[in-house]
Amino acid sequence: MGLPSQKKKKKANKQIKRGQIRANKQKSPRVPPAWWHGPGSSFRVQRCFAPFQEEAKMVHRARIPELLTWLRQLQVQLHNPPTIHHPASQGQMEICVTSGSQEGLSKVFEMLINPGDNVIINEPVYSGTLQALQPMGCNIINVSSDEFGIIPDAVKEILSKWTPEDSQNPEKNTPKFLYTVPNGNNPTGTSLTTERKKEIYKLARKYDFLIIEDDPYYFLQFSKSWAPTFLSMDVDGRVIRADSFSKVLSSGLRIGFLTGPKPLIERVVLHTQVSTMHPNTFTQLLVSELLHQWGEEGFLAHVARVIDFYRKQRDALLAAADKWLSDLAEWHVPDGGMFLWIKIKGISDTRPLIEEKAIKNQVLMVPGYAFFIDRSALTPYFRASFSLASPEQMDVAFQRLAQLIKESL
Repeated sequence: MGLPSQKKKKKANKQIKRGQIRANKQKSPRVPPAWWHGPGSSFRVQRCFAPFQEEAKMVHRARIPELLTWLRQLQVQLHNPPTIHHPASQGQMEICVTSGSQEGLSKVFEMLINPGDNVIINEPVYSGTLQALQPMGCNIINVSSDEFGIIPDAVKEILSKWTPEDSQNPEKNTPKFLYTVPNGNNPTGTSLTTERKKEIYKLARKYDFLIIEDDPYYFLQFSKSWAPTFLSMDVDGRVIRADSFSKVLSSGLRIGFLTGPKPLIERVVLHTQVSTMHPNTFTQLLVSELLHQWGEEGFLAHVARVIDFYRKQRDALLAAADKWLSDLAEWHVPDGGMFLWIKIKGISDTRPLIEEKAIKNQVLMVPGYAFFIDRSALTPYFRASFSLASPEQMDVAFQRLAQLIKESL
């Protein structure tokens, strides 16, 4: 085949440019005013999808149908979302594959946030989330949490500045969404209880905001009975859930997936088409083939083995902490994930201890300030990971750290 003619090039460039302009014009929908009414809900999403009816026909390009079907069946089996049978106009559940869950979340933030919008998170929070949110120019509101996750009464206190009716008036600027990592939170290792999730979801319905359920550690829950998800409670189509294979297959595959209301998921796909075009086809096929060979039962059996590995790793780290740090620090036992959040007694700022002294002694931890909105604030916390180190390395690391803490007191 020869090179395309200049005429064809100009036509193609014009089509690409027109598609990008359309995407940019509608980039950050305000939630509300109206696009759909979920069953029993006042939830309304901006009427912003009409210009995309033609482009929506393209959203299946570069998808692997077999992978999407498998993932859809998995979500139905694990979460049984109430929206699975809703009409598209009422937030029907849809799925799209992303280049890792981080890409999906970044596109969700870009889709939803306008400068000046209010969003709710709970500190300490994964630093990658902060780095994605802060350039958006939104007001990040911190809600208090404890060893059981976000405290619903603290959410109520934040929302008390508005009335439920204010959510229907864009000028009131009610919070657009609440973001949370509900299981094995990075860095704290905490997990939201079922009752707290139910209370938070009721508040989301009352004050009409979305819930961004970032759950990369869902498959690393150490208790035998897994807690119900926000997706499983979502009767309105107000939950966007991010899942990842990075923790149970391979982080290098960069394959994650979003589940949420069809109109919003289609917006993410359209955004992908004018940015990265689509997730890597080869790794999608590789994951799809592996999952189909395993089947759902085989996949969950693999997950059980991964959980067993991380539970043993957690227990080894806790044993080392009990041995060397029990008089110097305090912590809560993580219910999932791969992190232990430790507070050092008598030290107000862990930055010099962890970033300078510990590194010089070949001990690598993350100082707590990295997980807060205000990185200049002093914090006595640091994060330890039990994903890679051997039990022997954990023991040596905490022995060295204990000596450094004593020297710093």
